[in-house]
Amino acid sequence: MSEPHLEIRKTYKLYLGGAFPRSESGRSYEVLDHTGKFLANVAQASRKDVRDAVLAARAGQAAWWRQSAANRGLVLYRAAEMLEGRRSQMAELVAASEGVDRALADDQVSQSIDRLVWYAGWTDKLAQVRGGANPVAGPYFNQSVPEPTGVIGIVAPAESSLLGFVSVLAPVLASGNAAVIVASERRPLPAMEFAEVLATSDLPAGVANILAGRTDELARPLATHHDLDGLDLAGVDLAVAGTLAAEAAATITRVLLPITDEDFTADPGLKRLTRFTEIKTVWHTAGR
Repeated sequence: MSEPHLEIRKTYKLYLGGAFPRSESGRSYEVLDHTGKFLANVAQASRKDVRDAVLAARAGQAAWWRQSAANRGLVLYRAAEMLEGRRSQMAELVAASEGVDRALADDQVSQSIDRLVWYAGWTDKLAQVRGGANPVAGPYFNQSVPEPTGVIGIVAPAESSLLGFVSVLAPVLASGNAAVIVASERRPLPAMEFAEVLATSDLPAGVANILAGRTDELARPLATHHDLDGLDLAGVDLAVAGTLAAEAAATITRVLLPITDEDFTADPGLKRLTRFTEIKTVWHTAGR
């Protein structure tokens, strides 16, 4: 007879610079389901991890933006494919994390896959919608095109552990930015599992960095980091978000405050896709 099998509990690590390190602090914390049952241990990021993640994002963003828009779309589409392959496992995590039945959890995974595909399709169309040739007086050709803001810090929604997470991360990546995103403190497992999806999706190292830990410990050092270009505070209480936005104003170009009762199942529109872009206008002498 075979020996009894001892269940191996997974310890989720951070996703930083394309690798899966533990927190530099050596800390971790227990994640419980909606009934208080233990689910897993997760590395608890520190201020130093935030700094390392921003550094990795800055290094990765240039390479990501140099890729063609079509290729960025293929990478996001590949992420959708890999998420499809993990559908069952991801649905179990969503169900356990959010306390919903399996059918609803599976539907959220489906919507997350669709959301990735939707943004993948926009990578090579954004310039057509947001840019264009401008009429000018004189022998010049004048064109405006959208470019990424740079490195974007994101605090993921606290309640929507997968769909909300994907809905705030995907548009940032689709528009050519790099991201440092703090997963839901109480429901981080789907986001940390999604890190493994990104790691097998040809996404360049550093383009997406996923941290887990205490939101109140990580949000402020992220918001006030001087090498951050944009900030999405979707998962922060509105009053706290206002304070963080004020503290970030000296260095951060764009801030998106949380939207009360935001419905991530609705049509996302272009708000987040265009929020972290800048319009660059170029003049050329008109040839004959």
